[in-house]
Amino acid sequence: MLSQVRILGLSGSLRRGSLNTALLRAASELLPADATLDIQPLHALPFYDGDVEDQGMPAVVLALKAKIDAADALLLAVPEYNYSIAPVLKNALDWATRPYGQSALDGKPVALIGASIGHHGTVRAQLHLRDVALGTNMHILNGAEILVTNAEAKFDGDLRLTDDRTREMIRQMLRQLVLWTRRIERTQHEVELIA
Repeated sequence: MLSQVRILGLSGSLRRGSLNTALLRAASELLPADATLDIQPLHALPFYDGDVEDQGMPAVVLALKAKIDAADALLLAVPEYNYSIAPVLKNALDWATRPYGQSALDGKPVALIGASIGHHGTVRAQLHLRDVALGTNMHILNGAEILVTNAEAKFDGDLRLTDDRTREMIRQMLRQLVLWTRRIERTQHEVELIA
């Protein structure tokens, strides 16, 4: 049984003033006592290119895969660009599945959060990411998505989440992610014992 659940946070936005990255920072303040959150920047990742992969996996990709492997769960901050997943996040997930047959995402518990200045949060991008999750065998936590709408009113000038209702929703989602991760880990352990 896991004593501490290690969560790796990835944001699909590179922008310094990103509300989605700010959500990850808020989550790091709202964790249950038996969890940790490490936020991994994605700025240095090259776009996926099979020719680059054929020459050897870039060191930055190997480092990302090692962090994903070491994490018990992922917390993905999902911006929505034109009704879909931000290319930065999709690119990171694509690299994490390479080389073929050595995916760092296989069986990984995942929770989704997202913030938007619009009225729909990032619902379409999160739905699209669920399709990606099927292809990568990530186990998405259902029913606990964080969709922060009209987000500019919920953060202060220093990008600190000030909306109490949203903070409580994140706190509850993180508790559920820890329970989900423990449940998956226990099930995988039981399957290994049977095999």
